[in-house]
Amino acid sequence: MRVLTGFFAAAVLTAGIVVPAAAEPLYDFAGAVRETVWVDVGLDGDGDGVSDRVAADIVRPREPAAAGRKIPVIMDASPYYSSVGRGNESQFKTYDGQGRPAGFPLFYDNYFVPRGYAVVLVDLAGTNRSTGCVDVGGASDVQSAKKVIDWLNGRAAGYSAKTGGSRVAAGWSDGGVGMIGKSYDGTIANGVAATGVAGLKTIVPISAISSWYDYYRSDGATFGFDPEGLARTVERRNGGQDCSAENRKLAKGATPDGDYGPFWGERDYVAKARNVRASVFVSHGVNDLNVKTINFGQWWDALAANGVQRKIWLSQAGHVDPFDYRRAEWVETLQRWFDHYLKGVSNGIEREPMASVEREPDRWVDSVAYPAPGVTATVLRPQVGGTAGVGTLGTAAGSGVVSFTDNPSVGEDAWAADPSATSANRVLFSTGALGAPVQVSGTSSITVTATPSTSSARLSALLVDYGPATIRNFSGPGEGIVTGTERTCWGSSTAVDSACYLVTSADSAKVDYTIISRGWADLANYRSLSHETKLTPGKAYSMTFRLASTDHVVPAGHRLALIIGGTDGDFLAGPGVPPKLTVDVAGTLVRVPVVGSIPVRAPEEASSAGSQAYVRSDVPLDLR
Repeated sequence: MRVLTGFFAAAVLTAGIVVPAAAEPLYDFAGAVRETVWVDVGLDGDGDGVSDRVAADIVRPREPAAAGRKIPVIMDASPYYSSVGRGNESQFKTYDGQGRPAGFPLFYDNYFVPRGYAVVLVDLAGTNRSTGCVDVGGASDVQSAKKVIDWLNGRAAGYSAKTGGSRVAAGWSDGGVGMIGKSYDGTIANGVAATGVAGLKTIVPISAISSWYDYYRSDGATFGFDPEGLARTVERRNGGQDCSAENRKLAKGATPDGDYGPFWGERDYVAKARNVRASVFVSHGVNDLNVKTINFGQWWDALAANGVQRKIWLSQAGHVDPFDYRRAEWVETLQRWFDHYLKGVSNGIEREPMASVEREPDRWVDSVAYPAPGVTATVLRPQVGGTAGVGTLGTAAGSGVVSFTDNPSVGEDAWAADPSATSANRVLFSTGALGAPVQVSGTSSITVTATPSTSSARLSALLVDYGPATIRNFSGPGEGIVTGTERTCWGSSTAVDSACYLVTSADSAKVDYTIISRGWADLANYRSLSHETKLTPGKAYSMTFRLASTDHVVPAGHRLALIIGGTDGDFLAGPGVPPKLTVDVAGTLVRVPVVGSIPVRAPEEASSAGSQAYVRSDVPLDLR
């Protein structure tokens, strides 16, 4: 047993379980009420003529209800409880001989039930013990969780059985709900919050999608996988419902051309962010290449515009839960967050720094805001250099053209590997060595003017920090973490529901460059994401598209570079006939949210002038 330090230095060891002295449990976990209620969602996704019911598995302390006290709920609504599992150890729900919940994945029940919360794990319609069908972020998925919140507030019907059964009321619930979850689960939290449902007080989306279009598509380009495949994966143990009709709808709605249409509009929670009334605690890895970071960036900006109370953690990891890269701090912060927003505890968490960002493995920096205070949208422009396809990057306008040939078998690391050499498949523009650190904080965008040699073309763009660094090995098997053999315990256990989890540590890597932001587009969508246009070979087109949201410091002495390529073979499906693309430098620029200093002139020009000139932001850059 490894005893934790820091927040848990004052922990006491009782029956082999680490219990934080600052948050003593009040209630008996072993004697908690464990039950399932099937909630009517008012839809018939499987077309059997019967309204679908979702299984809400509940663990709640027995003592408050016995004393007539009502308690809040922490909810995780997921399609994965019987298909791929949850958490770093891929845990599944388990049940006793009477079908009652016995073992819950993750630590939420072990930790929070003894501290006066009910934990409710909801099977989305069409998964595990729920009827109906998954619709991958659509009305059925969202209603699956929303209706459970309605039931907890006395607005929906719950039953004691999957079919038939007697009505069950949630008389023990105070109506307040906090939703949490990673990936698909956190996505459902975003979708439910975007309905504005009464009773949802806060959400904690971890590595979550905010618009399903931006999970499967990128500004007209396609990533080569579709919702139907995901639906089939999570429905495979759904009790025999026939979801073939719903799956056909998914295949038809997710058009292969990459256009944004009504199917994606239904699954776009950013467009509905004005409805959000819950507070939001976002966690995401800036190197998450599964749920791309544009998902947290656009959601965050939309919430900010709506005045939503917010907090954010950004790690260097990939698609990883903070429980597995910053465990003690996560559990402490999560409890204080739920205590404040669900129990009304005045603990000051809403006044603490809004953002916490991992600068290098296990070194975190807090900030009063995200994007960083003093950030300025800076326009950087490429200039043609002396080496073919390799130029400079600054704030001065350039001229001329550069060309490359699309090769869908080549990806971003091949493009970035040798920044001083000509490449047949990309062009690269770089600042000189920076005289002071530069922080890129927020969402960048690029405008590319390019002439294709064929009637279709993909575009990719990267922002790259060239210089030595130690980072989390996000491309490794653990996406930035290594799982050990020892365990630490986070709450109370039973014989079939352990609170103890394998310890993880940072998986670090030394690198010569870091790709800090990426973006992809289909040039055929230059006019509109809703309708692509067949390109005329030999004609120039201008298209603006987004690069991934991030927060990254480019140290002094490093260079910031822009790479433009065609089909990024690591991510995109390529065109039938890969084109040659000629980029008009004068019509190409990148808008980068910057705190710090960027060269005014191209480095070669500045050097010949005898000095280096800079544009500076109004606020000093704090890199602590």
